[in-house]
Amino acid sequence: MVATPAIGQEVMDDGSRVVLPLETQQCDLPTAPPPIPETPMKEDLLKAQKAVKQFQKDMEIYRACISDDSLSDTWSDGNRVAVTNAHNYSVEMEERVATMFNEAVRAYKARYAKDSN
Repeated sequence: MVATPAIGQEVMDDGSRVVLPLETQQCDLPTAPPPIPETPMKEDLLKAQKAVKQFQKDMEIYRACISDDSLSDTWSDGNRVAVTNAHNYSVEMEERVATMFNEAVRAYKARYAKDSN
């Protein structure tokens, strides 16, 4: 019987599967900060700013953990692809969080400017 890869699981030219190496599976991907209220007050934005900064620091730690060069000599091509995918996903996640925060700040400023006129 020949084993077939799971649906959606990519197999590399060297026969390896795209899967995170065991060492990197121990790295904790941070969760996004809590949502900002739809009509935030200044205090909400300051609290969100602190949470976003912590999230960014936690993401740096995560990316350093998954990209541990001391382990990369033992990785297959599939492991390398999986680590790259995990890294890219973490960057995209961080960008989405930053975009949501920036949109909330712009909306707050627009509302404040409108209320002061």
